[in-house]
Amino acid sequence: MNRIVVQSGGPLRGRIGVPGDKSISHRALILGAIAEGTSRVENFLPAADCRATLRAVRALGIEVKEQSPTALIVHGRGLHGLREPDDVLDCVRSGTTLRFLAGLLAGQPFFSVLGGAAQLRRRPMGRIVEPLRRMGATILGRQGGRLPPLAIRGGGLRALDYTLPVASAQVKSALLLAGLYADGPTTLRVPGPARDHTERMLVAMGAHLDGEIWNLEIKPAERLEPLDVTVPGDFSSAAFPLVAAVLVAGSEVVIEGVGVNPTRTGLLDVLRAMGADPAVENERLVGGEQVADLVVRASALRGTTVGGETVVRMIDEFPLLAVAATQAQGETIVRDAAELRVKETDRIAVVVAELRRLGAEIEARPDGFVVHGPTPLRGATVHSHGDHRLAMALTVAGLLAQGETVVQDVDCIADSFPGFVRTLQVVGAGVSHHGHRERSG
Repeated sequence: MNRIVVQSGGPLRGRIGVPGDKSISHRALILGAIAEGTSRVENFLPAADCRATLRAVRALGIEVKEQSPTALIVHGRGLHGLREPDDVLDCVRSGTTLRFLAGLLAGQPFFSVLGGAAQLRRRPMGRIVEPLRRMGATILGRQGGRLPPLAIRGGGLRALDYTLPVASAQVKSALLLAGLYADGPTTLRVPGPARDHTERMLVAMGAHLDGEIWNLEIKPAERLEPLDVTVPGDFSSAAFPLVAAVLVAGSEVVIEGVGVNPTRTGLLDVLRAMGADPAVENERLVGGEQVADLVVRASALRGTTVGGETVVRMIDEFPLLAVAATQAQGETIVRDAAELRVKETDRIAVVVAELRRLGAEIEARPDGFVVHGPTPLRGATVHSHGDHRLAMALTVAGLLAQGETVVQDVDCIADSFPGFVRTLQVVGAGVSHHGHRERSG
């Protein structure tokens, strides 16, 4: 079995980068496909999830040239230039691919089917299916359309005035894409902060998008201008070496060129509340996105409570927060995070189960968990459950544990962070990859 073997050791030190942002890479491909003309995407993330989107875009008739694994030329065919695919569009394990394409394909006057791996077929899609049906799309799926595969007959969409039940960037983005094809303005009311990468790109492409993060109106579009995008480093990937450096005594790590869009950086606020002092330096704008270098040093942590709006701004980082909380003085409480139960896995259940194997004192709650710390961790064999973020969080936990930790089934890490093990090795972490060669996506 493909696995990572981890040994605790000395401090982590050095300067590193992380791969391009996954969220922005997905969006650049999909929006570039419906632009009028040629879009250029630099620092594209060549991970499994993004390559699923790349294959789907090509299956819809879009020519994409790969100048290198991270440099793409997307020959957009305009809003109405996509063609009906010959086969099921395989989204593999990528919920982002499926949800974004569902919004886009709802506006197309042809038939398409979105499928994927068993893990993806268990993920609920009712939050996008219900509003897209209200706009006039015909969508069929298992359990009344709640589960993939989804069969879509699109076109002829009506304008929509809709309040999202939760602050979800993927739902919001799917409806914005569909709104480009509606017969009038579509209004979206969002009950909290959610990633705004789609809005930033649409504005740069000339879309008529008004409002702000809580309340948006998009008008039907006649054309979108092509993109020229340099994708910043992915904050969710940077979070792993960042938290490792906070936790391993004597560490100091600089992570260069990371996207610090404020809708993504809730973890920084939580770490500061816990007593860490991650510095954000050399801030600049790259393609409309905020980018900076993160400087982080080992720190003593104290417990905290996380809930409310912060949850949306760090939804991918909770497995990692649980690891940090095992070393914090006192109790750390996570609430309002029931969304974690419908990620790649039930992230609450699997985080609790696997960290307990390492000796953590952690309890599950319906909408989160409670960690009692500080607790010494001990090496053990743990399992990713096919969840890339859990696999990487358990690797970080292994850097703190006494003895050897083995993280099993780590192929999934290539979904978001190709080169993860090599990146940790650069700063001196005692990690090694066993089994198949670490995939680049």
